[in-house]
Amino acid sequence: MKTESEWQAVLTPQQFRVLRQKGTEAPGSGEYDKHTKEGVYNCAACDAPLYTSSTKFNSGCGWPAFFDAIPGAVVRHEDSSLGMKRIEIVCAKCDSHLGHVFEGEGFQTPTDERHCVNSISLKFKDQQ
Repeated sequence: MKTESEWQAVLTPQQFRVLRQKGTEAPGSGEYDKHTKEGVYNCAACDAPLYTSSTKFNSGCGWPAFFDAIPGAVVRHEDSSLGMKRIEIVCAKCDSHLGHVFEGEGFQTPTDERHCVNSISLKFKDQQ
């Protein structure tokens, strides 16, 4: 594990704010919201595989949405920072903030979950 100073040295200021300080990028501003290529979305901090393109869907929320993560890739934590209960998701390998999971929204997906992930938390790798 890196110290926060080490993370700050290897991440851009925007990545550090989101990944390490639990920030959020503006809706519709990220490069992966409408991204449709086949491949794997890795953690932008440690390069661990997190999501496959087969679980990505268009939720219309302004951030990349996935209905499930690669097994064991993300850890869920209760987050009440905005005065409501939410489920924060972090990278299981480096504990970097990815976004939040929302359940029961009625999307026609196998899990009825929406992993709302900041684009800046991800690094896409084309399927070869």
